[in-house]
Amino acid sequence: MAVAVIGGAGFIGSNLVDELMVQGFEVTVLDNLLDGKLENLARWKGHPKLEFIRGDARDRDIARRVCDHKDWVFNLAAMARIQPSITDPHFALENNIMSAVNILEACRIGEVKRYVYSASSSVVGDNGSELADNNIPVHELIERDIKSPYSLSKVFGEDLAQLYQRLYGLPTCALRYFNAYGPRHQESGSYATVIALFRKQKRLGIPLTIVGDGTQRRDFTFVGDIVRANMFAAMNFAATGTFNIGTGKNYSILEIAEMIDPGGEREFLPTRKGEYKATLADNKKARSILGWKPQVDLATGLIITNAFEEMGRPSLIIASR
Repeated sequence: MAVAVIGGAGFIGSNLVDELMVQGFEVTVLDNLLDGKLENLARWKGHPKLEFIRGDARDRDIARRVCDHKDWVFNLAAMARIQPSITDPHFALENNIMSAVNILEACRIGEVKRYVYSASSSVVGDNGSELADNNIPVHELIERDIKSPYSLSKVFGEDLAQLYQRLYGLPTCALRYFNAYGPRHQESGSYATVIALFRKQKRLGIPLTIVGDGTQRRDFTFVGDIVRANMFAAMNFAATGTFNIGTGKNYSILEIAEMIDPGGEREFLPTRKGEYKATLADNKKARSILGWKPQVDLATGLIITNAFEEMGRPSLIIASR
């Protein structure tokens, strides 16, 4: 089987590529390397079943070349995260929306058999946050609440995938990730995740920086579980619409800081635009339709991430079979 991974040199995309390669798929990766890194794919350099194309999904011709007659296409291409999109809304919207349009149109023309879109839990904004802050999991049908250009672009990606299914019969689904972490998560710059940033700060012996008072809560999902969700979604052609991919348990940022650097020094920073109080996934739909459930809890995920990075192993395979 031939598959394409758009954004396959990035954090989640490269872990997905590892799984696909281990299972023997022919994999084409498209990445512009603005956020992704070639080193994330280094273990497959020269492998006859991996084709890497450096290019941008906003280019129609490249999108069509990559997606033509593929069995599955995974679209992980995006200017990621909330704060960078607030700083540069034009690039976030142009990049995320046009890449989604071009890839879906390329899938339609290229007769792709299955399209899986990487969405985001940020689309529910304060509507989900108010529930999650009271320990009530947020289901997929909650009214969306847009707080940033990034979230808006992800709403567009979800809706466009469903439109192409209704209008053209292209089998699609969208996976809403809840706060991904794990091997290869980015630990510097505006794209850094809080767990990656805390680990780096501890390693450097500097205070852990906490935005706001640290009581905000997040449902952290291990990248291996996210990879499994993508595989399950690709294999299940009956699965349509949007699926929450989260653990159903959340932690405060203060708790995360204590897990990573017990008793260490903290530095508190001002709150930021577009942030929300809490996330907490209701993953019943993914369990019942995809047959997916999270396998790695946060404590275990942190141990695995530490172990693989300390050993210099850049990736982790969580087999979907």
